[in-house]
Amino acid sequence: MAVFSSDTRASLARFALIAVLAALGLWIVFSFLPALIWAVVIAVAIDPLVNWAEQRFPKARPSVIALVFTLAFALLILAPIGFGVAQGASEAHDIAAWIHAARGHGVPPPAWIADLPFGNSELIGWWNANLADPVAADHLFKQAGGAATMTRTQLIGIGLLHRSVIFGFTLLTLFFLIRDRDSIVAQFRTVSAKVLGPAGERIGQQALLSVRGTIDGLVLVGIGEGVVMAVVYAVLGEPHPILLGVATAIAAMIPFAAAAMFAIAALLLLTTGSVGAAIAVVAIGLGVVFVADHFIRPFLIGGATRLPFLWVLIGILGGVETLGLLGLFVGPATMAVLVMLWRELIEGKPEAPVA
Repeated sequence: MAVFSSDTRASLARFALIAVLAALGLWIVFSFLPALIWAVVIAVAIDPLVNWAEQRFPKARPSVIALVFTLAFALLILAPIGFGVAQGASEAHDIAAWIHAARGHGVPPPAWIADLPFGNSELIGWWNANLADPVAADHLFKQAGGAATMTRTQLIGIGLLHRSVIFGFTLLTLFFLIRDRDSIVAQFRTVSAKVLGPAGERIGQQALLSVRGTIDGLVLVGIGEGVVMAVVYAVLGEPHPILLGVATAIAAMIPFAAAAMFAIAALLLLTTGSVGAAIAVVAIGLGVVFVADHFIRPFLIGGATRLPFLWVLIGILGGVETLGLLGLFVGPATMAVLVMLWRELIEGKPEAPVA
């Protein structure tokens, strides 16, 4: 029976202790992992801007620069949300008045339904059965406002509270990542060199390039699509072009999600009787998405890491399915690192990431 030496037993005990402590730490912070990863992604994305600010204002304290960028990011997220809430609140009175009129007197089908190219007879039949008759309309809205709706509202409220806490923790983490980024990067380089050797630097660089390329390809292109479609909405007479443009920009960051916003915009135009404008919104929107998804995004995302667009798309969609919105950035970064390691294995030499 083999007997371990004292040094071997000490090493095994130390390894076991580290594994137990690591598992315990991961279990403790598990609920906050999304916030931590979001903060890392955001810090990587704005790192060039932080570098510029430090060079432009060399006498500024790191905590001041970190606070400015953290508050700017918070404003960037909260401003569109506040604008949407304000727009929704302004429309709440009109919606309440319409529901009251429907429950008291019924609402006849609008004229634009008859102009639809298909499905008009079915929609008119449903409208007459559920909204034109005041008794049926009252029953419909009572069902919509029943106990199930109250339960869903409570769940939504709990979800918003949870996400608010995560968002606040993300901002706090982002502040410290920006303030202490030099020491954090140095620590990770030391650890990666000890654990992974020379490959650690390449893996880290490839992941950083992938995250930045994904942000350029998803976020910036999505914002561009939103701006273009906001102009289209305004020209075609949408009731709320700016709000719809913001919503389209957010949806366009997720592949194939912008089409849902085009459908909503078309329905809003149909309610005003503008059938031609509704068709034009869908056609123009799909054209913008086609150009962005087939030409601009592959160049921005795949060009930064030499990642084929098929793997970019798999990384995005698979990441969203497993990690939600966070997967938009983690998925392509993971695929980029795996493809880089695969190429090194095939070619037998390290692959230098494109700067």
